[in-house]
Amino acid sequence: MKRFLAILLIICSLFSLAACKDKTGAPDSGKGGSTKKEYETKSKTISTVYFNTVSSIIVCGETDVANLEKYATIADEMLKYYHELFDIYFEYSGKNNIRTINRNAGKSAVTVDAEMIDFLEYCKELYTKTNGKTNIMLGSVLKLWHECREDAMGDFGYLNPLDLPTSSELETANQYTSMDMLVIDREASSVYITHKKASIDVGAIAKGYAVDKLVNRLKAEGATSVALNIGGNIRTIGLKPDGEKWVTGITNPDKSSDESIFCRVRIGASSIVTSGDYERFFYAGNTKYHHIIDPVTLQPARYFSAISIITESSALGDALSTALFCMSYEEGLALVNSIGGVEVIWVDLNYNVTSTPGIDFVE
Repeated sequence: MKRFLAILLIICSLFSLAACKDKTGAPDSGKGGSTKKEYETKSKTISTVYFNTVSSIIVCGETDVANLEKYATIADEMLKYYHELFDIYFEYSGKNNIRTINRNAGKSAVTVDAEMIDFLEYCKELYTKTNGKTNIMLGSVLKLWHECREDAMGDFGYLNPLDLPTSSELETANQYTSMDMLVIDREASSVYITHKKASIDVGAIAKGYAVDKLVNRLKAEGATSVALNIGGNIRTIGLKPDGEKWVTGITNPDKSSDESIFCRVRIGASSIVTSGDYERFFYAGNTKYHHIIDPVTLQPARYFSAISIITESSALGDALSTALFCMSYEEGLALVNSIGGVEVIWVDLNYNVTSTPGIDFVE
């Protein structure tokens, strides 16, 4: 599903022993001053494969093992549910998912549950918010590039330039990418794609949406200090147990560098999502073709090597990391300023870094 990724690493110090002041301010055994209690910032990790990427479910904080197990189990169950609901490749017994909707394109409406209706309506909102740059109806175009990437992976990451999609093929596929071809009927609880050659691909949004839903559930279960790494989507609940911000490193897109991490940033209760041209790609001749397709050129976007988005919503971060990858810096900056509550790090094709002023870099 989602395509990238700069694997963002939660810095290991988050999971080591830490100290914090006792908030009661009780005297220290008659010696004066505040007592300090030592606590272990525990963590629980489950490794799975959801949304076509390895998902490390990391739960950490000052809590007991039972809660850690509960949070991790909830995370695994919810991510599995959304993975199956948004899968474009496989169907599952008793569940009408994106694959079911695509298979019935041009034939009949598909009855779905309210969760699917909510999600697809939100995708339409994001399409408008990103000026059409994040379009879940781009499936017919993305399929052509996906097939090329699959062929190249079978040939050590290289493809004959003659086997690339032609301009004619891409333009033909692009005739079936209009959002108007997606008909959502909330009253009937159904979804219908009006042309048989049109299809949905939610890879640019699905994982972030699932992470947001998971965070809401964990908060309801009492989680107050949690860091999640879901296949590169970082999302935190609250601050670290010592009241400090979380610290995360961002993968260096320059693979010729000896430094695997090019910067570290502090974040509060927030999400950070990165899209890059260095995770899913192949070569045809001397040209690299990555997986983030510009809906205007129908080619891999050529503006940046990596973009990181910090915002409260992981789904919005997902959508914006794709959209800004397909825009100039000036266009992207204007978009994030119009939305508000969004911080961005841009890494251009020469690995120069530009960022919005609210990024809290670790020196």
